[in-house]
Amino acid sequence: MSIKIFLLACLFTFFSFAGTAQPNFKVVGYYSIDAAIKEVNKATLKRLTHVNLWFLNPDSLGNYTRDLSGLKKFVDAAHKRNIKVLFSIGGGSKQPQYRYLLNDDNRARLIKNLVNEVLEYNIDGVDVDLEGSDIDLYYEKFVVELGAALRSHQKLLTAAIAIYYKDQFTDVALAQYDFVNVMSYDRTGPWRPEKPGPHAAYEHAVDDLEYFGVVRKIPKEKMTLGVPFYGYGYGPELTSKAISMSYDKIVESFKGSESADQWTMPDGKILYYNGMPTMQRKVMLAKEKASGVMIWQVLGDARGSKSLLRVIDKAKK
Repeated sequence: MSIKIFLLACLFTFFSFAGTAQPNFKVVGYYSIDAAIKEVNKATLKRLTHVNLWFLNPDSLGNYTRDLSGLKKFVDAAHKRNIKVLFSIGGGSKQPQYRYLLNDDNRARLIKNLVNEVLEYNIDGVDVDLEGSDIDLYYEKFVVELGAALRSHQKLLTAAIAIYYKDQFTDVALAQYDFVNVMSYDRTGPWRPEKPGPHAAYEHAVDDLEYFGVVRKIPKEKMTLGVPFYGYGYGPELTSKAISMSYDKIVESFKGSESADQWTMPDGKILYYNGMPTMQRKVMLAKEKASGVMIWQVLGDARGSKSLLRVIDKAKK
C-alpha cells in the first residue's frame, strides 16, 4: 500500500468513527403539555432526541376531550429537527380511572381513543408512565394491545419504569416496549421526611441498570437512564417540612452549587440533587450500560454554562 493510500484510509477511518460515535444515544426529555402549547423552546429542543409530553390522561369514561391543536407548532418544530414526540400517560400521582378503564370491558375503547389522539395530533407514539398500584393485573394486557395498535401505524411504545416497582412488571409487558426509561431517582422524597438523603445518587443508577439490564435482561439499546433536574431538601429537624426545588432555582440561589450534589441552605435544610460532575458521570455510565438518558423534567434546567443539558450533550459525544 502506498503512503498516500494509507493516509487516505486513516483519514477515512478517523472521520467515519468521529461521525458515528454514539449515533443512537437518546436524550429523552419530559416536557409539560401546557408549556409546549404556550411556546417552542428551541434552545431546549435542539439537545433532545425524544420529547415525552406529560401527561395525557382520559376522563373517567376513557374520553380525551381537551383541544390540543395548539401543539401543532411545537410538534412541527420538533419534527423539523428529527425529534420524536410522544404522549406520556399516567404520572406519579394516582390515576384512579385506569383501574376501571384497563379492565377487559373497557380496555379496547381506551386504546382506540388514545391511538386516535396520537394520529390526530401527528404524535410519534405513547410513553406509559403508570406507577404504583396503577400497574395492576390488567397492565400486561393493556401494553400488549396498545403496542399492537401503535405498531400498525408505525408508532413507538415506551415506558417509564423503576426498580421500586420491579415485581409488578412482567417480562411479557417489558418486552412490548421499543425502549424503557429507567427512573433512577426518587429513592426518597418529601413523602418520606424521616429518611432524608440523596434520592438519585450515582450508585443508585448503577444498581438500577444492573437490575434491569442483567436480572431482567433488557438489552442496553432498549434502556435509557433517568436523571433528575431537581432536588429535595430536608431538615433542620426531622419534623421540618421537606421541600422540592428545580435545578435552575438551586444554582440561581446558591453560588457554586452546580459543582456539588448537596447544599446546606441558610435555614439549615440540606438539598440533595445532581450537579454537573455527577451528571457527566451518569452520561458516561449510560453510554456503557444503556443507550441514552431520560430527564425529568427538561424545563427545570439552568441556562448557559450551568446547563445540565449542555453537560449531557458534551458528555455523550
